[in-house]
Amino acid sequence: MQVILTFDYELFFGTDTGSVQKCMIEPTDRLLAIAKTHQVPLVFFADVGFLIKLHEYKDRYPDLETDFKQITTQLNRMLELDCEVQLHIHPHWEKSYYDGEKWVVITDGCYKLSDFPDSEAEIIVRKYHRFLTGLTGKKPTTYRAGGWCIQPFKQIETVFQELGIEKDSTVFPGGKFESAHYQFDFTDVPPFGNPYRFQTDVTKGEANGFFLEVPISSWEFSPLFYWRLYALGRLNPTAHKMIGDGSFLAQPGRKKSVLLHKTWNHVSSDGYYASQLMKQARYYEHKKVRTFVVIGHPKGMTNYSLDRLESFVSKTKSVYEFINFGSCN
Repeated sequence: MQVILTFDYELFFGTDTGSVQKCMIEPTDRLLAIAKTHQVPLVFFADVGFLIKLHEYKDRYPDLETDFKQITTQLNRMLELDCEVQLHIHPHWEKSYYDGEKWVVITDGCYKLSDFPDSEAEIIVRKYHRFLTGLTGKKPTTYRAGGWCIQPFKQIETVFQELGIEKDSTVFPGGKFESAHYQFDFTDVPPFGNPYRFQTDVTKGEANGFFLEVPISSWEFSPLFYWRLYALGRLNPTAHKMIGDGSFLAQPGRKKSVLLHKTWNHVSSDGYYASQLMKQARYYEHKKVRTFVVIGHPKGMTNYSLDRLESFVSKTKSVYEFINFGSCN
């Protein structure tokens, strides 16, 4: 079985974005140490809108210039270790700004590409693709939508095909959520499946489609899992407190829902989720799934999750094939 370890490289989008140092640099350094020690590639989906904003403001604010230099140095380090840097779009950065002391994040009416007219969405995609290409020297070929909000894909189908963005890894089968900011529905995608071709709708396979969906692996979590997750954060903060120092964008009603009902969610290396990786991988292997995709966020890493992730890699690297998207077909 192939394993792809992916990470969304970004700040927080709630009332406090957190710092570049704690949300991105520090936890990613620890992830790259795992990659180097065990000779496994990682994939980082870079929040390009934020990088563009940093570049825009860095000449006015020395702290932001430092942040930008640290990030570009780290991106180069990723590439040196044969990790991939791919395209991640959070379009709310189009409306967000720096007020001289902190980032002011505007998400209402602009959190997902579908909040924008088609013509503006195309401009955003082109701009972000061009900027990331210039920053890394490599054209991104794989995409992950910010907040998993990739629908309707038809809005960006043509420009993605033109730019050669041929793979996507946004869908997690069974997932569904809708709020003032979020909107995605992957309930039509059967769990424990393999990558599939598609064209206009990311949830509907088409044998001759231009695009390849490489789904994030998903899992049906019980309420007990989430009770443990929330309890451990309070009982043992040293191990289970996030390294990132910001706050999440609100997902109204979600916490209550997961504490009361079984929930399909992505397979993740964040926090307590990492405790399930070995069990989940074995089950996917048992189901004869070809590609096991894990999502994580440097900002969401904890001391516990980093230890569990390294243990997972150490114990399985001789059994599974750790790859990036360039080796996935």
